[in-house]
Amino acid sequence: MTVPEPDAARAAVVIVGGHEGGAEVAVEPLVEQGPLLRASSAGELLERAVRQALDGTDLPVCVVPMTLGRDPQLVADTARTLTWLSRGAVAGRVMLAEPFGNATLLTGWLRVAVARVVDPADSPNLAVLLTAKAANSFDDAELFRIAHLVKTRDDLPWVEVALRGGEPDVAEGVERCRQLGARQVVVVPADFGPATDAPIAEVVDGGPLLMPSEVSGMLATRIAASLLKLSRGDDGIAAGLDADHQHGHGGTAWRESDYDED
Repeated sequence: MTVPEPDAARAAVVIVGGHEGGAEVAVEPLVEQGPLLRASSAGELLERAVRQALDGTDLPVCVVPMTLGRDPQLVADTARTLTWLSRGAVAGRVMLAEPFGNATLLTGWLRVAVARVVDPADSPNLAVLLTAKAANSFDDAELFRIAHLVKTRDDLPWVEVALRGGEPDVAEGVERCRQLGARQVVVVPADFGPATDAPIAEVVDGGPLLMPSEVSGMLATRIAASLLKLSRGDDGIAAGLDADHQHGHGGTAWRESDYDED
């Protein structure tokens, strides 16, 4: 496969989301890229979006798993869906980008989001409540780990976690912060969704986590890297197949032969 000319380094883009809400995130227009399609999950909805992109343009199709780093199963499920879509006549046109984010990036984004709202040095009685949609025990536990990193790196008195639709919920999380002695509570989303489903009295809303320009900038980075890899013969799909291996979601590594019909 030859390296594409600079003016040909374009792709139709499909963003696929999971429990972090990445499929619904606001995105500014992707400069010099093709159409943007969305799939709220891997599997049938993603397959439909990719086929639509393939039929609607001659461009390669770049699929970006919209996880901030807490949904490795989304990456693996996306890769498995694309395995069957990247064969035959469309071989070489479908590629899987690196996940939108990772745990390290998420920790940094959370720190920036907190700094946008408050200065910890001026708020000795401040509590930050990180919120995300409830998912599963493994991905929820990862949020607690990241919360600890945010607390220790920013020297905040309290950083707590609440799960929208789970336990503790946001109201319980706010109450815990107040019981610990916090006089000011800031809620910050640790996913693409809102910090809270509804405003809470005397609580500062620190969302959204990322501005549309920041989302589009990160997407552009992932797409460019994926196009470069594709020009070298790597569609990125194989690398994503075992993204959830040893994360609590799966045991043995995924093997394509397990799914062959032969």
